[in-house]
Amino acid sequence: MSKTNYKKTNPRITSLIADLKSGSRENDAPIWREIAERMQSPKRNYATVNVSRINRHTADGETIVVPGKVLGAGEIGHPVAVGAFYFSDGARSKITDAGGECITIEELVARAPTGSNVRIIR
Repeated sequence: MSKTNYKKTNPRITSLIADLKSGSRENDAPIWREIAERMQSPKRNYATVNVSRINRHTADGETIVVPGKVLGAGEIGHPVAVGAFYFSDGARSKITDAGGECITIEELVARAPTGSNVRIIR
């Protein structure tokens, strides 16, 4: 039996993976290589993080990246910048109401090309 290699068909994911890998090489930032490897895995293995987890594991003003979805269960009491592939409507409103911001991973790479002061939450 041979194992079939499946490729990603979503053009946003494939371009994101390519951008993360090139950003990792150009800026010597291993965090973007790690995110690219996680995004290359099957979609069922993507991280799904609730707002309550972000609240527990972050401090005021931190920048985090979620290689997957951010969901709206729970509350958040301090502003954080969250970069993720997808936000639910509830999560987006709770984060922005707390004074934080929701950005895409692409925007986060442009904002912090070296990946300094960015943490992965999964």
